[in-house]
Amino acid sequence: MEVLSSRVLISPVDFERSVAFYEDTLGLTIYREYGVDGRRTGVVFFLGGGHLELSRPRGKAGQGRVTFWLQVADVTAEHERLAAAGVTITEPPRRRPWGLIEMLATDPDGHRLCIVEVPEDHPIRRRLD
Repeated sequence: MEVLSSRVLISPVDFERSVAFYEDTLGLTIYREYGVDGRRTGVVFFLGGGHLELSRPRGKAGQGRVTFWLQVADVTAEHERLAAAGVTITEPPRRRPWGLIEMLATDPDGHRLCIVEVPEDHPIRRRLD
């Protein structure tokens, strides 16, 4: 798999506390922020050769979850390749409401992998090029 961009996503138990820790205590620089209806729901920090993204969990089940976000050129091709290799696919590729094409899988220890394709017309592409 050729990874074009990557980040570690954390859905912290206390979003604001975690943002303050990474921004103020550690002193990481913010790469970008996003939200819904004027409410900040995610912050991406520069992290050397990659990024750390904090996002508000969707419900209690997501709290404390760590996900590896891997951008690829063709998520459908990776889906076929990984499924043939016996990787556990928990959600096949689909376009999400935020415009990215994502599939979810797990590694042998159950760590979550989000394999992502950024469509040509998506605004994030300007930030990744």
